[in-house]
Amino acid sequence: MRFKIILAGLVLTLGATGLAHAADDVIAERQALMKANAAAAKTIFEMVQGKTDYDAAAAQAAFEKLAVDMKSFPSLFPEGSDQGKTTASPAIWQDKAGFEAIAVKLGADATAGAAAAAGGLDAIKASAGAVGGSCQSCHEKFRVKKS
Repeated sequence: MRFKIILAGLVLTLGATGLAHAADDVIAERQALMKANAAAAKTIFEMVQGKTDYDAAAAQAAFEKLAVDMKSFPSLFPEGSDQGKTTASPAIWQDKAGFEAIAVKLGADATAGAAAAAGGLDAIKASAGAVGGSCQSCHEKFRVKKS
């Protein structure tokens, strides 16, 4: 009997530890994805702002990166991943539909940008603006500001 109690305690402890590691892993994964998306957005915005020369292939690749990532992005915020080293706001879990809607819109805008990239710099400006607006909206609503 005593062995079963000890075993049950061990299983519960290991299970809780596993959940904590899983939450840490998903936080690290979404932070890595956000860094990669920031780099993709920077590529686009530097072209639009005239800081770098327009490169259709690079613009298309950057938009495609954003579009692909937005398909999986909401899944990187499972219940229980709001604790730990994260700037994810509790609003994500309180308004999951709103959070997911922004990701869908950003993905659609990025897809449009990728399709327009061959048309030149002027052709991507509207999509770049829409992507930037979605990023800003999401960060305002769903990210805790660092102090």
